[in-house]
Amino acid sequence: MQKLLTTAEAAPLIGVAPKTAENWRSLGFGPKFVRAGRRIVYDPVDIETWKASRRVASTSQPVAA
Repeated sequence: MQKLLTTAEAAPLIGVAPKTAENWRSLGFGPKFVRAGRRIVYDPVDIETWKASRRVASTSQPVAA
């Protein structure tokens, strides 16, 4: 099992600032996360899955939300 990542550790892998990742969570956007009590952590597999779902071939191709 891979280490779960904090928001600060996950944000560079997502390509955004930690504050943006926090905002995306409240909006229901971005990779899935795990709520462990009061802590929020990300599974690296979920980050890679999310990035793969956002992959497009051209700028006119719609991106899945």
